[in-house]
Amino acid sequence: MNPLETHTRRVRDRGRKLLVPYLTGGLGAGWTDHVLAAAEAGADVVEIGLPFSDPMLDGPTIQRASDAALAAGATVDGILADVARIDPGVPMAAMTYANLVFRRGADRFCAALRDAGIAGLIVPDVPVDEVEPLSRAAAAEQLDLVLLVSPATPAERRVEIVKRGSGFVYTVSLMGTTGERPALPESAGALATALKQLTDLPVLLGFGVSSAAAARAAAEHADGVIVGSAVMRKVLAGATPAEAGGFLATLREALDRPDD
Repeated sequence: MNPLETHTRRVRDRGRKLLVPYLTGGLGAGWTDHVLAAAEAGADVVEIGLPFSDPMLDGPTIQRASDAALAAGATVDGILADVARIDPGVPMAAMTYANLVFRRGADRFCAALRDAGIAGLIVPDVPVDEVEPLSRAAAAEQLDLVLLVSPATPAERRVEIVKRGSGFVYTVSLMGTTGERPALPESAGALATALKQLTDLPVLLGFGVSSAAAARAAAEHADGVIVGSAVMRKVLAGATPAEAGGFLATLREALDRPDD
């Protein structure tokens, strides 16, 4: 197993629910301080967004963060150079879109991630039946390629996705883009439960996890949660790394103490 999956399995197997916050890379000077603060607050993996001009899967908050980062001059190379200078003590996974990957070439792109210390890659607009070139490139660099399952994914494709993916299964809680929601649909828990019957990979729920209560509810069915828009809304509003980390610490406590 590659380092990301080794870590996520280890965390899951010792009974801890995984907390994976998303942070847009290149969003202002010192943006990596937010990565370090997230890890200090109890994140088990940090997902770093490499901004793209047309982020089709992202809702308004992360779109705004991507636009701001690009307007400030963020580039893939610059973000990876920043990442290479830090060691948060937990694995980092890059999330981006196929255009950025294949414009450079999957082999070169994955090698650049590896050189920066990135352990995983998420490219949501590459379908499983077209993923082979990217899968080979990621495997050659010992990167875990995390694949997504949505409520609309047919049963036979779920089987293929969990077989081809690694690191963890990114379970999309609902049809739509990323964003904060008051609660997750009941179908999200059912999907996570169904996936856990198909694979021994950790199954994490994302899209709409925006509060301690939502994180606790998601973790009743999944092995952990991915939290993006709720974090980035605070960062865009000027939250310091310590303040954003404080929010993540409330999610960490909710995951660790589900009966409170």
